[in-house]
Amino acid sequence: MSATGLEVLDRTWHKTHEWVNDLRDRLGWSSDRDALRLLRATLHQIRDRVQVNETAQLSAQLPIMIRGMFFEGWQPHLVPLRGHRASDFITAIEHHVGDMMEFRGQQDIITVLKLLNARISPGQINDIRGNLPEDIRALWPEP
Repeated sequence: MSATGLEVLDRTWHKTHEWVNDLRDRLGWSSDRDALRLLRATLHQIRDRVQVNETAQLSAQLPIMIRGMFFEGWQPHLVPLRGHRASDFITAIEHHVGDMMEFRGQQDIITVLKLLNARISPGQINDIRGNLPEDIRALWPEP
């Protein structure tokens, strides 16, 4: 029996929890909220640094709730951003999550990228990585 009466919502709620719990466990953090905040900030920086068509293809593999956060505030006419350095990418994420007590910087961002490797098809990961500037791509482990 569906908790909401809408199976699609129940499935995406469950999938979203799976992603967040998986990330929290990989990070070794205690807070689901902080894990979701880091996932969101990292996805936003990826989204803003690749072409629109790659953004759309990546979004198709995200749970619906995470996909909604992924597109929140997106301005496709402003992408891709010009920041080609990994330090710009990291700094932009830290701007949104740097006050979290458990956040360890680049190490935790790489953990998010590893989660994406585990949850998104290798072909799509390779397409996204291939569209990122080389300096940022070097942060993202190969799938």
